[in-house]
Amino acid sequence: MTPPPYPPLPDLILEPLVRAALFEDLGSHGDITTCTVIPAGTRTRGAIRAREGGTASGMGLAALAFRLIDPDLRLEVLIPDGTPFAPGDTLARIEGCAAAILSAERVALNFAGRLSGIATLTAAFVAETRGTATRITCTRKTTPGLRLVEKQAVLHGGGFNHRVSLSDAILIKDNHIAAGGGIRPVLQAVKARASHMMRVEIEVDRLDQLAEVLEEGGAHVVLLDNMDTDTLRQAVAMARGRVVLEASGNMRLSRIAEVAATGVDYISVGALTHSVPVLDLGMDF
Repeated sequence: MTPPPYPPLPDLILEPLVRAALFEDLGSHGDITTCTVIPAGTRTRGAIRAREGGTASGMGLAALAFRLIDPDLRLEVLIPDGTPFAPGDTLARIEGCAAAILSAERVALNFAGRLSGIATLTAAFVAETRGTATRITCTRKTTPGLRLVEKQAVLHGGGFNHRVSLSDAILIKDNHIAAGGGIRPVLQAVKARASHMMRVEIEVDRLDQLAEVLEEGGAHVVLLDNMDTDTLRQAVAMARGRVVLEASGNMRLSRIAEVAATGVDYISVGALTHSVPVLDLGMDF
């Protein structure tokens, strides 16, 4: 199942992230290499090219990095976010002040490489669910400060987003259950206190816990944590569509097809953001 297209995040959100990265890279004295060896007024043309195939993401941040250094740079994105590309493809072309291009190059490539890596890995997981109704979703295991753009990259890869922050939904994990006195007490607390507009998810790792959740009620989604494939299949049969089921825990790419075949609604994969390899992109003059 392919999610609908999503609009790019506004510069109001992206600019603080890119500014922070540029400050970090330029340090207290700016790009002293470029200032030393590139004559003032030198102009050039460059291209961001793929050293390997994948799915694009982060091109808006890359463009913004160049614009913040020099608004007069001319950048044309040829392969927009969410688009597959092959090794050797040109993702973007840029023209203007050579010093500005060189000073923004690494920050631009860092954003585009990492986010394209997330989109590419997500697309690989999504491909394993073809022919089923199961959706791939991310988690909150993101790089601090980059969650919004990393979750956007998951969308670019064809995946779906879990909650963005602790304030989006009630997700009762095993430690909440332990500290709150058990499954029934925490669900009773939700029913007594939570807004009718708030979605509720609860984690279980055994079928008897799932049965308790279904009997007590109060949850819209049940997270089936670290269950083997046969147990997941039994959980789907027990739930009979009464709640949304999310499989989670050590979800490797090689296992996704068999998990999707059990009939779970979602498979959440922390590796999409916490263990993703950066895609190899480079700038060629």
